[in-house]
Amino acid sequence: MSPRPNVSDERKVQIINAAEDVFTKKGFDEARMDDIAEGTGLSKGTLYLYFKSKDDLIIAILDRIFQREFQAFENIDLSTMSATDAVSLFTDMVIKDIKIILRLMPIAYEFLALAFRNKVVKRALKVYLNRYMGIFIPIIQRGIDTGEFRQVDAHEVGIASGAIIEGTILLWVYDKSLIEPERHIRSGMKLLLEGVQARI
Repeated sequence: MSPRPNVSDERKVQIINAAEDVFTKKGFDEARMDDIAEGTGLSKGTLYLYFKSKDDLIIAILDRIFQREFQAFENIDLSTMSATDAVSLFTDMVIKDIKIILRLMPIAYEFLALAFRNKVVKRALKVYLNRYMGIFIPIIQRGIDTGEFRQVDAHEVGIASGAIIEGTILLWVYDKSLIEPERHIRSGMKLLLEGVQARI
């Protein structure tokens, strides 16, 4: 008799998918673990074997949103290209990921609200911000060190890039007729890059 396949990872994906749908429709406060169990077709007891609380599910959704992006960055040797090209590639990859997760923006901004009162969510977002900066800032510093960029503060450029990306998405939430996330993130990052490039 062959051993039973391990369905643990498949079940987790199934549960996270259902949680995204429920959270998007109802918000975190109104969503219940019963709703998520119903969305998966699993019993509530089975659901609790994988995730003990809504907080655990929130962190799992955050992980899925960000891990895909970070893994893509970490699989590319950015040091083989100019800093300008690396920033452009970085921008392309961020935009590609944003296009995938735009449907989850109601969840993403509820995360921000939760960050003010939920230490678990705040800690997770802090980790992701620092990983983002850990990828982007060395690209800028390399550009400074090679003379490709002016003598600027690489950390400040990293903060500015994050503000362009997050701020553009927030403006899109305010008025979708005014903001096109892909176009405006790309143009904002291009302006930032032009501002730090060395004058010849």
